[in-house]
Amino acid sequence: MRLRNSNLAAVAASAALLLTMGATLTRGDDSHLSEYQVKALDLFNFTKFVDWPAASFADEHSPFCICVLGDDPFGKFLDQILEGEEINGRKLVIQRIRRVPEQKSCQVLFVSGSEKEVGKTLAPLGPGVLTVGEGDEFRQAGGVITFVTENRHVRFDINQRAAGNARLVISSRLLSVARNVER
Repeated sequence: MRLRNSNLAAVAASAALLLTMGATLTRGDDSHLSEYQVKALDLFNFTKFVDWPAASFADEHSPFCICVLGDDPFGKFLDQILEGEEINGRKLVIQRIRRVPEQKSCQVLFVSGSEKEVGKTLAPLGPGVLTVGEGDEFRQAGGVITFVTENRHVRFDINQRAAGNARLVISSRLLSVARNVER
């Protein structure tokens, strides 16, 4: 599906509304978004419902960075929806990386399914990183948000203990639309 920039704002607004209502878009014909387009929109929307400590950034001019570790399942769609966006006055950027990021360089880290040793990936991150991934191994390794596909719908689980360890505060609005919240 190809979207024009004027349509991206409408799609993002719709996805934000769906996120707050607990609904998701499903994979299907051309009138629906693919699984990874929904997940890309969710990654962006998560940033609106999480508070990061000031120490998450190298300095007051640092951008807000969403990093994709490993193979990128989002393609150009993630770049399109993030183009020109800001979070709390910080320019929003995306980085595709192949190794665990340095501290304060990523505020959101999507760990691709191509990464095999998730526990070793998450352990050195330190505070201030919202980790997002897929599957039981990611959840068991202490990821904060785990995407789950259930009945052809993209949903997510939240590990609130992992969020607390990362010194992140997740909005009750986001917690209320999660499939499961581990406390």
